[in-house]
Amino acid sequence: RAMDLFHTAGAPVWAEQVRAELRAAGEPIAARPVDASAALTAQQLQIAQLVAAGATNREVATRLFISTRTVDHHMRNIFSRLGIRSRTELVRALD
Repeated sequence: RAMDLFHTAGAPVWAEQVRAELRAAGEPIAARPVDASAALTAQQLQIAQLVAAGATNREVATRLFISTRTVDHHMRNIFSRLGIRSRTELVRALD
């Protein structure tokens, strides 16, 4: 229940902490798919879609007229909010 509350509140880091504690206690944990469109801001979703389509951070930055550092920052937040660790997982999360 706490894990769901943290996800709903937009606190994926705390939700992951709860998940780790439950795992350590031997509790079964059901996988909870995250709705990317609900979890991400409009700009984050746009960036995620471009990256999932194969664009590099530099290509995304050029296309959206933002810096590559800004794209890097958004990607870290996207990964955190969706509870993923790779671009491959990002593609799956957006399906």
